[in-house]
This record gives sequence, C-alpha cells and structure tokens, in this order.
Amino acid sequence: MKQILVATDFSKCAANAMAYAMELASILGREVCAIHAIHPTEGINNSTYNAIFIEDYYNNKREALKEWVSTYTTDSKYQNVKVTTLCDVGFLKAVITRYVEKHEVELLVMGIMGATGITGIVGSNASMVVTKIKIPTLIVPLESKFDKVPMITLATDFETRLSAIDVNALNEMVKAFGSAKMQVLYVAEKTDEQQVQVWEARLRDLIKHTELEFNYIPDSSALNGIMNFIQSHETDMLCLVKHHHNIVYRLFTRSTVNQVMNKSVKAILILHE
Repeated sequence: MKQILVATDFSKCAANAMAYAMELASILGREVCAIHAIHPTEGINNSTYNAIFIEDYYNNKREALKEWVSTYTTDSKYQNVKVTTLCDVGFLKAVITRYVEKHEVELLVMGIMGATGITGIVGSNASMVVTKIKIPTLIVPLESKFDKVPMITLATDFETRLSAIDVNALNEMVKAFGSAKMQVLYVAEKTDEQQVQVWEARLRDLIKHTELEFNYIPDSSALNGIMNFIQSHETDMLCLVKHHHNIVYRLFTRSTVNQVMNKSVKAILILHE
C-alpha cells in the first residue's frame, strides 16, 4: 500500500506534523511510517566508544520512536491507520532516500516552526529536503492544524510542467477532501490574455474533481504576491512548485519556496517539475 512518510526529531513541530499526517492517512486510506535519522556521530563518545554501547544507544532510540508513535496508534480515531517506524543511522536526506527507493511513498510530511522567527535543525532539514528530494512534500508549520475540507491554493507560473507523480498526488488529495473548489494564483507584473486561456485550459485538464478559481495578482515579487493573497483569502493548504534550476541560478537567487516556508503559518505542499 502507498505510504505517507513522516520525518520526526521528537519535537513539538514533528508531533504536529504527525497528527496532520494521521488525519490525512485516515482520509486517503494510506499507511504511515514515522522515520527518525540518527546522525552518524550521535551517541559516540570517542573516549568510551564500543560496539555494545552504541548498539544499546540505537536500540534505545528505536524504542523511543515506538513510544512516541504510540500516542497516535492508541487513539481510537486512527484505528484503521497502519503505522510503522524506522530508526536509521545517517544524514536525514540519505535515510529518507534509502527508504523511498524501497517503498511506495506517496507523500513526505515534515514539521517546521513556521512564522515565529525561530530557525533551527527542523527548519534547515525541511529546506534541504524539498531542495534535494523530488517527491511531494508537505511542510506543516506549528501553527497549522488539519482541516477535513481544506481550501487549497495552488501558486503557479503556468509554464512549469508538474511531474505525473505530483499531479496524481494532488488529484487524490482533492478528491478525498471533496473540495468544491481550488484557488489558482498567478503572480506577475502583466499577463497575456490569449496565453492565459491556454494555460487555464491545460491546468483544468490536469486537476480533476474540483472547480478551479483563477486569481491574477499584478506584482513584481512572487513572494509578496503569494503572502498577501493567503493573508487576504481563505487558505488552509498552499501548493508551490519547486524549480530545479541549474547551479548558477541556485548560487545567486534565494528560492521563493524556502522564503514562503519561513513566513507562512499555512501547510505547504511542495510539488516538483
């Protein structure tokens, strides 16, 4: 069965993301795997290191993860959601990549502090993962709570072609939620009316099961346009497309996706080209 993968560091952010993922899994009929990455040097004291000690440390981590997950598995409203755990040694990106290569993961869920002005390991990991791992990724700020029929806003430049996997994941969510409409946001200084009609028709062919409401914001800054829109319009989940630009672009331009992640209190679904 397809899975929702939840990365956890046992923080409040991760707990909020896990609760969000369990709600999603219940609606979508998916399994959940909670995954924790043990840093390669974690638990190692160079003066006392030995194989028995480190294996005990890893086992304690595995048990701690199972205990953390039990909060959700013992809740009666999630009784139909199968939950597994994986505690693996390595950097988070490597641990997630190894797991995704062997399992049918439909969605990765991670928690983040959100628009609190606080940054740290959770935030930096989320930023790294959406840059390096090309699977649909849901970033859940601490302030964001699950809504059974969320208002979804897709911010797009229309020119980006979503991958088939990401289109399928978005369609399955929209269908399961029973959303009557989805907002589409395009931010640009000016638009070509004829081209817009072509873009709208193409997107309607891709996104099924809901009515698309198109919104055009004249702004030279994608970040400002997106933030102003979600503050003035009902939005529970913001969908953004992560561009995988060449190395020169990445060196000299900050990603709009990462900037929105640092400012938004809404759940953000990151899709890919």
